[in-house]
Parts: sequence; C-alpha cells; structure tokens
Amino acid sequence: MKPVAVDLMGGDSGPAVIVEGINVALDAGAGEIVVVGSAEACRPLDRDPRVSVVLASEEISMSDDPASAPRRKRDASMVVGATLLKEQKVSAFVTFGNSGAAMATALVKVGRIRGVARPAIAVELPVPGSASTVLLDAGANTEVTPSWLHQFAVMGSVYCAARLGIAHPRVGLLSIGEEPGKGNSLVKETFKLLTDEPSINFIGNVEGRDVMSDRVDVVVTDGFTGNVVLKSLEGAAHVFAHAVLGALSEGDDGVLDLALPKLLPLWNQMTPDDTGAAALLGVNGLFLIGHGASNARAVASAVRNARQLGEADVVETIRKLEGSTGE
Repeated sequence: MKPVAVDLMGGDSGPAVIVEGINVALDAGAGEIVVVGSAEACRPLDRDPRVSVVLASEEISMSDDPASAPRRKRDASMVVGATLLKEQKVSAFVTFGNSGAAMATALVKVGRIRGVARPAIAVELPVPGSASTVLLDAGANTEVTPSWLHQFAVMGSVYCAARLGIAHPRVGLLSIGEEPGKGNSLVKETFKLLTDEPSINFIGNVEGRDVMSDRVDVVVTDGFTGNVVLKSLEGAAHVFAHAVLGALSEGDDGVLDLALPKLLPLWNQMTPDDTGAAALLGVNGLFLIGHGASNARAVASAVRNARQLGEADVVETIRKLEGSTGE
C-alpha cells in the first residue's frame, strides 16, 4: 500500500504536535509516512527511514481566505499534499489546517468523483457501549438538494462499512419526527429517494435524540444542520463533564478520587481523539481533515484511520456506486 501523507503546517499548535503524533503512529506500526511542510518543520523527521519528506515553501493559515488561498499559495503544504494525492503518489492525505481551505483545495486539486455532485464531511460521533454513529454532512454544504442527500447516504454507508466493520449500516434521515410525513420539503423528497435506493439499509427518519444512540449507524443531513448538531453535542459534553467533575470535587469526602477510575474509561470512549480526522467523501482521493487543535493522540489516530480507509478502498467503492453519471 502507498504511504499516507500528512500536512505538518496549519495546526493551532504548530508542527511540533503533529510531529509528535506521527512518531506515535510510526511506533504503532503505521508504515511509511510522507510529511509535507517547511524544512524546519520536517527536520525532526528527516532522518527516520520510515518517513519521506516533501518540502513546501508556503503555508495556508487559519486567517487566509479559504476560497482563494489554494490558488494564491500554490506551494503551500496543503496544496502540495493534495497534489501528491491527485498524482496517486500517496494513498491518503491528512491535514489539520484551515478546513474551508482544505475543502477548496480538495475540489481544485483532487476533484470530485465522476457522478458526485458535492463532497460531504463525515464525522464519527462516539456512542457509549456501541459503535460510533457516522454523521454527514458536518459542514461542507450549507444548502443541499434531495439528490445530494441521497448521494451522502450512499457514501456514508460505504464509509461506515469500511471504517466500523458494519456489514449493512442502518441509515437514517435526520428530521423533526420519525414518521415519513414529518419534516420540510427537502426531507420529504429525500425520504422518497432513500426508500428506493437498493444499495443502503434505510430505516427512515431519525430525530436528534437518536444521533448518539445504538438505533442508527449513519445519520444524513445538510451541512448547516449537521455542523450545528456536531458543535451542540461537543458543547454539551464539555459542559456536562465539567459539571460532573465540579460536583464530585466539592467537599473532602474523597468522592472524586473514588469516581475517577470509573469516569476515565468513559471519557476515553467519548473523546474524538480516536477518530482524529473527518473524511471528505466524494472527492477523487482519500482526503481527511483534522481539527486544528488536535493533540498527538488525535494525529496518530488520523494516520491510522487514513490507512485503514485506504486498505478498504473506500474511494473506489464510491466510484463504482456513483460513477455511472457525469459530473
């Protein structure tokens, strides 16, 4: 299998954390990795025989305009890495930089799979005691059509099967009620399309309360709603965790010390660090976008998961399902 390429630039904490995560991944048997960045950023890894270095003289920052940056900064690490993916020199490309610029770079440099109208961001939401739920779109497309959501459902099902090992993922359409007639015109029209789609296991409408449950494996919605759901869940989890710790730490009865051994495994299960990056499904290559604030554990997970998705040939499976029509 070809190596995974990782963008060293653009993360909130600079290249050091990404380098640390790459070392964790290498020690865990991630195979060969290509790093893309400045000479200074690549220096800590340039003597490791498991690492190939590709230099880039520019960086797309979080403050850069997402739409124009890939064209203005042609030697930016994100653009160079995407070019490696386009030229099939690597099996996947992972970046922790500007997510809007990453989306634009993927479209400009890698392009869409023939037949796919728009790519979608697929995120994994942890579910205690069960497999994660795949949510898409998580922010790539704020306005969509029923046919786009139909494609998101197909791509999300392929991703879930490859990433989580679920043979026939249960696909749900996010709505304000479970009944087929509930929702706006977009949801109602999409419901009809998904009901007639033979390649997926469509279970009907699901509600917000189902997203982090064992009732559904893939939840499909537009990027605006999906991003609001994602950020709301992240915020609620953060507030709840701090509230629990604050309540347990009150007093001197040692309750917090007794509870922590029980709470830590749950926290580890709920953290997104084991996923590391979200796949941009629908582009003509395996392109993953990680959070700018990713820690070393998240970086290592992103590399591992990129390799797993590459071995499962997710992109080729989507090509076969969606490639019968032109762009």
